[in-house]
Amino acid sequence: MGLLSDPVRRRALARLVLRLNAPLCVLSYVAGIAWFLALAFPPLTQRTYMSENAIGSTMVEEQFSGGDRARSFARDFAAHRRKTGALPVAWLERTMRSVGLEVYTQSFSRKLPFPDETHERYMVSGVNVYGILRAPRAASTESLVLTVPCGSDSTNSQAVGLLLALAAHFRGQIYWAKDIIFLVTEHDLLGTEAWLEAYHDVNVTGMQSSALQGRAGAIQVAVALELSSDVITSLDVAVEGLNGQLPNLDLLNLFQTFCQKGGLLCTLQGKLQPQDWTSVDRPLQSVQTLLLMVLQQASGRPHGPHGLFLRYRVEALTLRGINSFRQYKYDLVAVGKALEGMFRKLNHLLERLHQSFFFYLLPALSRFVSIGLYMPAAGFLLLVLGLKISSASRCWSRPQVPSTLGPSTRGEQGWRVGVGPGSPTQQTSSHLSGSLTRPRSGTVDAAA
Repeated sequence: MGLLSDPVRRRALARLVLRLNAPLCVLSYVAGIAWFLALAFPPLTQRTYMSENAIGSTMVEEQFSGGDRARSFARDFAAHRRKTGALPVAWLERTMRSVGLEVYTQSFSRKLPFPDETHERYMVSGVNVYGILRAPRAASTESLVLTVPCGSDSTNSQAVGLLLALAAHFRGQIYWAKDIIFLVTEHDLLGTEAWLEAYHDVNVTGMQSSALQGRAGAIQVAVALELSSDVITSLDVAVEGLNGQLPNLDLLNLFQTFCQKGGLLCTLQGKLQPQDWTSVDRPLQSVQTLLLMVLQQASGRPHGPHGLFLRYRVEALTLRGINSFRQYKYDLVAVGKALEGMFRKLNHLLERLHQSFFFYLLPALSRFVSIGLYMPAAGFLLLVLGLKISSASRCWSRPQVPSTLGPSTRGEQGWRVGVGPGSPTQQTSSHLSGSLTRPRSGTVDAAA
């Protein structure tokens, strides 16, 4: 503190930093990159753990067995979608009512700020369909959401079929303490945003939509589901939301726990969990996963429909079923059991998820880096910018010394009146001593 409070030492330190500006910038940049690369190693990464006691164990018996029913729903949905050329709203309403849900629809429209030249459209309009499963022995104060987005290019029919099969299965259970909303949206993120704005009675994007006729309790957790086929090889989880927001880490831990229980292969950023943490390729894979996550957050775009829920303080994930050339395949029953287990544990929540981290980086699904460990890397990189700004400001604020000094600048150089040659004081003293001093050339003699 004495170094910074003493003005002389502070100026000396500023001159030292200014003189060593370039080496300090290089050193800070190298330190930031080295710190970030070191985050891939176990000393700086921690093993994930469950912080919320209400969802701490997986001691639930999943009973979902509606794989055939889900495939039947998916075939019917795809057939009606091809027939209508849009979301089959009437068929969805009829099917949701048949499984015992309260069914409602919402129409919306949005004028695109930039024309969609691919589809030659300036206005997007659609309809969202959602059904509510009321908790049999609880007030409608809290709810969970299972949503399936349906875009114009991909039908996502397998996910719709699984959603309807899960709704039919959940309807037969009596242990639900929260309302469950089964939401099918049109036009992907546009439909999701329209429904969320209407549900929370806000309008932040200029979306034109009808009011919701049916509501449930405050949404605590939402899960978005995307399936490319009726068999998958892995489930990829997306966590990055709007403007880089992340869900509570406990929700991700819950997903990974039930995937391990059911034997499902789960991935993050499309990369598998390293099996051998002592192998040579493990740090490289962890660094790649970290970089992909940082780039996704830096883009500011949601990495799935769940990203729009995070804006409204709703913890959410997007699960994508990937069908690749791997040997092991999983059907809709395995995915349905994992979702059933997650919703049964979330049904036990007494409050919103808040125990675990909201700011973290993930080198793998089983390991995380907390904010206190990755912020120094960002601090070193930001220090480079601060050093450059301070150097530029000192150069701009430095006074310029003129090359020639005229009469108007002599006063700025410290000359005092009555001291220089030829001044009235000097001439007066010369008269008193009996001799007259001749003024220098360039000065004007008042007596002459």
